[in-house]
Amino acid sequence: MVSPVPEMSVEELKARRDRGEALVLLDVREPHETAISDLTGSIKIPLGTLPQSLDRLTREDEIVVYCRVGGRSANAVQFLRQMGYGKAVNLAGGINRWAERIDPSMAKY
Repeated sequence: MVSPVPEMSVEELKARRDRGEALVLLDVREPHETAISDLTGSIKIPLGTLPQSLDRLTREDEIVVYCRVGGRSANAVQFLRQMGYGKAVNLAGGINRWAERIDPSMAKY
């Protein structure tokens, strides 16, 4: 069995962003998905290109990874942690949960 990846709730992410904490948001969805909904200030690296794009991330940063509902981002967090990005966490429920609980004006798909 695969061990669960560390997660952050959308409520915690909002609170930490509101406090101005230094977090790196990493969106691993495809471009056609980021056109539907977006978290301002996120770095966009589709999951399939993540191994070739590690130079865009810093191992010391706290990285909050998200996708639509949390599956792809969980895979990305596992990969990042294996590559030495020890502060990478998954956004539980993805951007759709953000839209449900934090920003109901955001499009869900």
